[in-house]
Amino acid sequence: MNVPTHKVTAAPQEPPAAERPHFHQSIGLLSATAINMNAMCGVGPFITIPAIVSAMGGPSALFGWVLGSIVAMADGLVWAELGAAMPGAGGSYLFLREAFQYRTGRLLPFLFVWTAILSLPLILSCGVIGFYQYLGTFVPNLSPVENHVIGLVMVAVVVALLYRRIESIPIINIVLWIVTLAAMGVTVAASFSHFDAGRAFAFSSNGMLGNSFLAGLGSGLVIALYDYTGYGTVAYMGAELKDPGRVMPGSIILSIVAIGALYLSMQLGILGAAPWREVAESTNVASTVVGKYWGPKGAILVSVLVMIAAAASIFTGLLGSSRVLFNAARDGVFFSWFGKLHPRLHFPHIALILMGLIVAIGSFFEVTAIIGILTGVTVLIQSLGQVVALTVLRRRQPGLIRPYRQTLYPLPSLISMMGWSYAFVALDKVSIILSFAWVAFGCIAFLIYARARKTWPWAPVEVREEFLERTSATAAAKV
Repeated sequence: MNVPTHKVTAAPQEPPAAERPHFHQSIGLLSATAINMNAMCGVGPFITIPAIVSAMGGPSALFGWVLGSIVAMADGLVWAELGAAMPGAGGSYLFLREAFQYRTGRLLPFLFVWTAILSLPLILSCGVIGFYQYLGTFVPNLSPVENHVIGLVMVAVVVALLYRRIESIPIINIVLWIVTLAAMGVTVAASFSHFDAGRAFAFSSNGMLGNSFLAGLGSGLVIALYDYTGYGTVAYMGAELKDPGRVMPGSIILSIVAIGALYLSMQLGILGAAPWREVAESTNVASTVVGKYWGPKGAILVSVLVMIAAAASIFTGLLGSSRVLFNAARDGVFFSWFGKLHPRLHFPHIALILMGLIVAIGSFFEVTAIIGILTGVTVLIQSLGQVVALTVLRRRQPGLIRPYRQTLYPLPSLISMMGWSYAFVALDKVSIILSFAWVAFGCIAFLIYARARKTWPWAPVEVREEFLERTSATAAAKV
């Protein structure tokens, strides 16, 4: 197919800024860190600690959390540079669009949205499942239908809380953040009140439940990274940060350090408070441990806190993911109606409602069965793609203002790439095959989309360096 390979396009004519709907820049460092921490924690460790203990055969689970924290921090530094340089509504979508537009047009951002519209809300559906598990602590024997009705009500309440101006979001989020920390704090305190160091550090030379250490570590890394995921949530809301050049990297780094310390403390405390086989078989491990030493009232307290934390994870997840569809629609890579802001409240209300509906629908299924495929697709498109994007943009757009530049570059990028690759190959074969199949199906969908819109590969590549243009415009205005 003989078509020109590169065509630079000017920015489309838009109404004056004062006449266009726009985001309000109202989120500071504390609120941004709280948003990330809520997205990272939520209900994750309360339902996955048994899984990682089982995968690694006991106290060796600590190595999975340590490795997960190293990979998360390295990857967080990738997010920090990209997000600080390109603050906008969309996060990964923007990074992939800007970096890969030179050769593959809109293929990568299209694939990101293709996967995100399912992966982001379905992962949030795990919060609903965690809600069910801990609800059983003090309301036992609920039928599946009753659980689903309660889950639907919870999702509806979260969407209602988000259906407001962004200025009120930080207050709500900080309250939910405090509750999440309280749930972890109660669990850690109860665990260390009867801590047995000999039990916590009883590493076995052969104890990976029949697997080699590296295989067990790979499985543990997949679970740990799933729990750490969320430190880049504010990158989806860059247009709403007060000072993105400072708030973006600061909130990412602080949230990873804080959550990493909490995860390790929680895992260590639980291993020291109960036999690891008991932990591995538990469905509500926090309630089990707290109830064991602080009685039924303590178990009920921590269960309530965990359920609120589950709602908090859905809250922050919907807050960020709705911005992905918004920015993709504004760019013409997704249906145009998702690019509309609420005329009075100034947030992407249609995208929010769609994501909320998918979370609700996902809560009717065993989403843990598809975590592998979602993890695989995320690695292929987002995680590895962003590492490459950082390097490509340094070469393609050297004039782009970068308020934060990755410390010790390129070492963190290399650690991130190796860590995510290790997690990917640790997935089961079915998940790997389905991941590649879903991406291939997305490529076919993109060709159909591109043919209808007469864009690459059916037309020359159109390059618009949006953030570099802003840099130039800002410099010109100062002259």
